[in-house]
Amino acid sequence: MDDIRQYLDSTYLKTAAQANLTDEANREVVRSVINEAITEGFKLVMVRPDMVNMACQMITAAQSSVDVGTVIDFPDGDGGLDAKLAEAEEAIKNGADDLDFVADYKAFIDGDLIAVEAEILQCTRLGLRYGRVVKWIIEVAALTPEQIKGICALIKGVVTANADVTDYNSVFIKSSTGFYKTADGLPNGATPETIKIMMECAPPLAVKAAGGVRNYQEAIAMINMGVKRIGTSSAKAIADGGPAVSEGY
Repeated sequence: MDDIRQYLDSTYLKTAAQANLTDEANREVVRSVINEAITEGFKLVMVRPDMVNMACQMITAAQSSVDVGTVIDFPDGDGGLDAKLAEAEEAIKNGADDLDFVADYKAFIDGDLIAVEAEILQCTRLGLRYGRVVKWIIEVAALTPEQIKGICALIKGVVTANADVTDYNSVFIKSSTGFYKTADGLPNGATPETIKIMMECAPPLAVKAAGGVRNYQEAIAMINMGVKRIGTSSAKAIADGGPAVSEGY
């Protein structure tokens, strides 16, 4: 297979409060994650929107080819279409290559398909217009298997009906934020079972496995299932063939 580093979106999305750090200390953690991505040659570094500009500057200064991704309407996805578009436009202006939108999975669960379809259409159209990669986070831990099938079908239907076939490989369906709170210690991210459903329902759109991929063997298993990207906070450990060194983003 290709270098596993080209599948890895090295991810750090904790706020200072979530990490129990000062703002500057948390910013230093982000800098270290960006520098590691540059040194290791990962496909992408995924950071919060307010860190995108710094990441782009560091990568440009290093003459690196690492892409920069960010999350939009994170982590709940219920901020509304206008907020999603405004945040995405700002991220594009700051240089983000990939836009990982949290789909309004709560609206989907509630049956408000018109609202979900509208955000998929408008936000995907915005990202593709600027040549960005668009990923839709569906939060599999919040959904039943049938709901995973349904939201994948909805996203695929909107994209394939409105985008050119040459754009399909720039739109992903992504499993998880990594921040969803589950009961009884159940997985809150990608599992073989949920990825299997996504791989059956998402193509021709690509799939990104995120949350819960914690070692090299799990990453290879996901790649063998057909995923094109893996979001992980332990990219170096995975690339080196070892276990994850941390959990959560």
